[in-house]
Amino acid sequence: MLNRVVLVGRLTRDPDLRYTPNGVAVANFTIAVNRPFSNQQGDREADFINCVVWRRPAENLANYMKKGSLIGVDGRVQTRNFDGQDGKRVYVTEIVADSVQFLETKGSQGGGQYQSDGYQSNQNNQNQYQQNPFSSNQNQSFNQNQNQNQEDPFKNNGEPIDISDDDLPF
Repeated sequence: MLNRVVLVGRLTRDPDLRYTPNGVAVANFTIAVNRPFSNQQGDREADFINCVVWRRPAENLANYMKKGSLIGVDGRVQTRNFDGQDGKRVYVTEIVADSVQFLETKGSQGGGQYQSDGYQSNQNNQNQYQQNPFSSNQNQSFNQNQNQNQEDPFKNNGEPIDISDDDLPF
């Protein structure tokens, strides 16, 4: 049997971090996940999905992410029930996250722009190289590799290539 969920969405509010009586951290949060299609009026709809994460990932989520942050959730669907104050049985279905990935930097204002480690997005959404004194060698080698990728010697050449088995990484 399989119970696996992978979601990418934005936090609808700041995560709610609490601790059990035994001192175990637990964070409840809701993410908005856009549907892949538009409705009849042409508007995109979203689903609001309740999630829970435990222990250290819960503390990290509460400390580094806030309302509007883009995150990825990997977990499982779980349904629990309890008796409500009015005596009726209440069922709760939520995603229990095994891991939460932070998909944008802490300083981002949403919109998915990556602004860290020497790259900055300008108004035309083109990446411009910005010198970072702590990683200049890495950035220079990245730019050299990027130029090499533009001059692909095998582009539009349908012939097989001769590669030794020793050159393969697997």
